[in-house]
Parts: sequence; structure tokens; C-alpha cells
Amino acid sequence: MNRVEQVFSDRKALIPYITAGDPDLKTTEELLLTLDKSGADIIEVGVPYSDPLADGPVIQAAGQRALKSGTTLAGIMEMLLRLKGHLKSPLLLMGYYNCILQYGKERFIEDAIKVGLSGVILPDLPFDQDEDFYQRLKCKGLVGILMTTPVTSECRLKEIAKRSSGFLYCVSLLGVTGDRKGPLQEIKSYLERVRQYANIPLALGFGIDGPDKVREVREFVDGVIIGSALIKIIARYNDNPEQMLTEVASFIKSLKAAL
Repeated sequence: MNRVEQVFSDRKALIPYITAGDPDLKTTEELLLTLDKSGADIIEVGVPYSDPLADGPVIQAAGQRALKSGTTLAGIMEMLLRLKGHLKSPLLLMGYYNCILQYGKERFIEDAIKVGLSGVILPDLPFDQDEDFYQRLKCKGLVGILMTTPVTSECRLKEIAKRSSGFLYCVSLLGVTGDRKGPLQEIKSYLERVRQYANIPLALGFGIDGPDKVREVREFVDGVIIGSALIKIIARYNDNPEQMLTEVASFIKSLKAAL
């Protein structure tokens, strides 16, 4: 059983997202250690990209800050290698397919294993765009997390559910990260529809920004994903790293308690 799958065996999962290199990779190291110690169950590490179609303005800005500081996928891999063995939470790399193509698919898979990643999330790579890549991940023990939305067709939902591993990333709205989530009843109906086809854990993301929203959705989901709200805290305390880590730890603990 993959480490991601193990997380859901006895609890609901808190899954925070941060952009690697925002404001720099040294701070990212400290943030990952802080998230891990404060209650994160799985951590998404974002790869900054110049054209992040699925990201809202908050995460886009984080990506621009990371790129400005010289962050590359190779640099992220080196940083993660230094952290190997120091984190109990499984790590997922979240990014865009072009970054992996430029890095080299086989090199990426080899390095992902070397640094201890548990899987990847590629918002712009549907399962049928490169099935061989997803199969290669699976063969190497890595999960390729797939995504669904409220308007995913029944036919496609069946195919996504059939191919999913780890958990299914359920986008809670139509739009980009950081938007407000849809009405609670619509989210409940949406997740019930997904569960008709998927027998793996469902994690809800996009628009969850604090403990109140976590409490609203927790009975319908197996995990919650927090991104933009966390990035805002990091940005607010960019010039005070010690305070940043304190605020991040407090925020994660409050989310964990709500979950």
C-alpha cells in the first residue's frame, strides 16, 4: 500500500499546499518541517510555472516570487533530498506537465523515487493524454492523483475513478484556486455522485480557507486541501520568517482540530 493510501486508513487527511521557493527554497524547507510537525497528513509541494492555468492570483503570485528567486524543478528535488527521512507526511509534487517534459519523464520518475516523493498531481494532464506516464508512475510505486470537477460527465467520471489511486482530488467549484466554494448542498450532491463510481478516498480542494469551512464539509469528505489561505500567511510574513512559521503552525493546528 502506498504511503498516501495508508494515511486514509484511520483518519481524515489534512492536505496543505505550498509553492516551493516562495520566498526561497531554504524557507520552504522550514515550512515543510513546520507543516509536518503541526498536523499535516499529506503535503503538496507546488512547482512554480510561468503559465499556471488552474491557479488563482494568490498562488500565481507565489509562483512568480519563487521563479524570481531562481527556483527550478532540479533545485526542488535537491531540497527534498535533504529533507528525506525527516518528514513523516507523504509528499506529493504538484505542477504542470511541461515542467516534467523539460526535466525528462524518466529522469523525473527516478528522481521522485530518490528524494522520497509519494506521487504527483498534474492539473493539466488528464489520464488519457499520457496514459503511459501514469502507468510508469504506478509501476514505480508512485501515485498519479487525478482530478474531477462538478461538471465532469458521468462517462468520464467512471474512467477517472477506474484509474485513480491514492485519493481523488475533487475540485469544489468551477474556476481557479482561492475562489469561494459553492453552496454546501451542491458540494454534498457532487461528492455523493462521485462516490457512486469511486471507491477510493475523496479530498476536496479549491476555496477552503479556514476551520469554519473545514467543519462544514468534513462529514462529506475523506480529506481537505488548503492552498491559497496558507500562501497568504506565507506572503504576509515574508520579511519575518520566524513569525511566518509560528503563524503557519497555528493555522495548520486549527484546521486539524476542525477536521
